[in-house]
Amino acid sequence: MKKNESNLTLCNILFVVSLVISNVVTGKLIYTGVSVFDGCVVTLPGAGVCYAITFLMTDVIGEIWGKKEANRTVLFGLAGQVFATLLIVLTQNLPAANAEMQSAYDMLLGQNWLFVMASLVGYVSAQLWDVWIFHRIRDRIIAKSGSTKNRWIWNNASTMTSQVIDTVVFIGIAFGLGFGWFFDENMRIPLLSMMIGQYVFKFLLATVDTPFFYLLTRGNGGGEGDKGTSSR
Repeated sequence: MKKNESNLTLCNILFVVSLVISNVVTGKLIYTGVSVFDGCVVTLPGAGVCYAITFLMTDVIGEIWGKKEANRTVLFGLAGQVFATLLIVLTQNLPAANAEMQSAYDMLLGQNWLFVMASLVGYVSAQLWDVWIFHRIRDRIIAKSGSTKNRWIWNNASTMTSQVIDTVVFIGIAFGLGFGWFFDENMRIPLLSMMIGQYVFKFLLATVDTPFFYLLTRGNGGGEGDKGTSSR
């Protein structure tokens, strides 16, 4: 991918669209059939694949255009997420011509504000960490080796650790605090199994995105992204 304004815009669009759609489809839970901890079956949010793309995009932007642009993308995503939520709520409260359609809308897109807050806090925490640790590791390795050929290291390390933060923060706030599972002895094991199951899924997705990261950043070796500047 060439380092130009058009490609940077494209990456930002893919990031924001993936982020917004992940919030729209997260209500669908995927049954895995995998059991952990006394038969607790792991369920996964439908947003898993969509949300994984956001980490790929910030890594690509960070690698090619630098840390400053990657952090700016995170802020764009936050603004897009808030704006999309407001539009969904506005539409939800407009007069409905059909009661069944309104009921379906409420079920699929109705906003649980606790989940919205958990999602925003998890998003900001995980994405900012992802950008920071990505460049921390990248700069150290490049300083020692002078090469970006091992960029799979900072790509995977940043995504895999940031997904821990996102998983623990979101589930902890939404279910642990919101539903009171932290304070219910009978629900602590299901809470832990949900965190572990979802993280394993995200971990596997992070390994899958590595070839795409190399494909999108090829031709940008030699530390082009180090200076954190864009072509504008």
